[in-house]
Amino acid sequence: MTVSETGAMIAAMDPDLDPLFYAFRTGDEIPADAQLFASIEEEEEGTTRILGFAKGEFAGHAHEAYRRIVLRVNSSLDGVGLTAAVSTALAREAIPCNIVAAFHHDHVFVPATRANDAMQILAELQRSHRDG
Repeated sequence: MTVSETGAMIAAMDPDLDPLFYAFRTGDEIPADAQLFASIEEEEEGTTRILGFAKGEFAGHAHEAYRRIVLRVNSSLDGVGLTAAVSTALAREAIPCNIVAAFHHDHVFVPATRANDAMQILAELQRSHRDG
């Protein structure tokens, strides 16, 4: 069942840190050691690919590593406010994020160096909506 009310989505978001490291790249080449997460092909400047790598395989694929936090709530595509609440909470602590909305879950990409901080912030945001 999908959740669409803002407070309920935040209370049930259950952020989960993916163990892979991610790179945002342009072009058609996908390295053999990469896992394709998403491909965005409709940009005027070319195709963007979000590629996942095991920690030891990331070196040399991009200058900045990102981590993916999956919001496990099955949020409705019509739901309003979840991504705004997440990005606002992270922005308060100067953590940049790129959010990719998919059919069942939202995926929050943050710099790898700030992933643990982001997880703490999102856990606190969730608690604040669970506890009232």
